Amino acid sequence: MDDIFIHPTAVVDEGAEVGAGTKVWHFSHISSGARIGNDVNIGQNVYIAPTATIGNGVKIQNNVSVYDGVVVEDLAFLGPSVVFTNIRTPRSQFPRKDRYEKTRVGRGATIGANATIICGTALGDYSLVAAGAVVTKDVADFAVVMGSPARPAGWVCMCGVSIEFDRAGHAVCPECERRYRKQNNTVQHEKG
Repeated sequence: MDDIFIHPTAVVDEGAEVGAGTKVWHFSHISSGARIGNDVNIGQNVYIAPTATIGNGVKIQNNVSVYDGVVVEDLAFLGPSVVFTNIRTPRSQFPRKDRYEKTRVGRGATIGANATIICGTALGDYSLVAAGAVVTKDVADFAVVMGSPARPAGWVCMCGVSIEFDRAGHAVCPECERRYRKQNNTVQHEKG
């Protein structure tokens, strides 16, 4: 199975797609229909729903449930006990499975331990959600958010180090020296 590791206590339903080099650890459950990319690490006690999509190189720490409607793009990091929702008004008596809202976790984004991501939001590429934050609105590319509800708290480089912008809207990462430009509260990586 293309160098896939599945712990004996894990359950991978028939019909789930699991990419090469992926590891599924203790007591995790991958549902039929779920799509998991290559080189993904799925920690202990993780649940992946039937319509969830996980990109390549993603790391999912212990005790995370990735519900229907969640798309996690390449190289994202989901910290321990991250919580996703997929409907804003759940009721046992009135099922609303036809009203699941999409949630996007952008390329290289990080979600800290015990953060909650309310459905219908998009986390930008390389954004960083602080541990324990409650995300109720979209998060911009390279933005850092924290608190409940989550509020902007700064900017971060692709490598994860905080960056500061000068008055002209330029920043250089103090660690990896990548360059960024901020205009109208939108940050772009300057290639080259």
